[in-house]
Amino acid sequence: MKPNPVGWFEIYVQDMKRAKAFYEAVLQGKLEQIPNPTAGTELEMWSFPMSQEGYGAAGALAKMEGCASGGGGTLVYFMCEDCAVEAARAAEHGGRIFKEKMSIGKYGFIALVFDTEGNMIGLHSMH
Repeated sequence: MKPNPVGWFEIYVQDMKRAKAFYEAVLQGKLEQIPNPTAGTELEMWSFPMSQEGYGAAGALAKMEGCASGGGGTLVYFMCEDCAVEAARAAEHGGRIFKEKMSIGKYGFIALVFDTEGNMIGLHSMH
């Protein structure tokens, strides 16, 4: 079986404390710090909860000099039970809703929000 094409993602941030609080509140899970693997580089990373046995891609918030946050043409979608719930949490925790929950036909529903760092993320649910 061929693996899914995305193996990892990073969302670049400028204020890690603020971004970490936002994602933990919206997604209702704790992020875990990843030790800096690169000596001499200012790199701070916090991974999203993940499972080696689960499907989909794992990823982390990353703060690194020279890597700006904000729109960059790539959109990461987080799986949810009901994307309207997480979209509302995003707005409550310093983000803003770009597109309210909308149908994408047989593929379920999506909502698009901006995080506290100016990154747009997608929220996807089947209900």
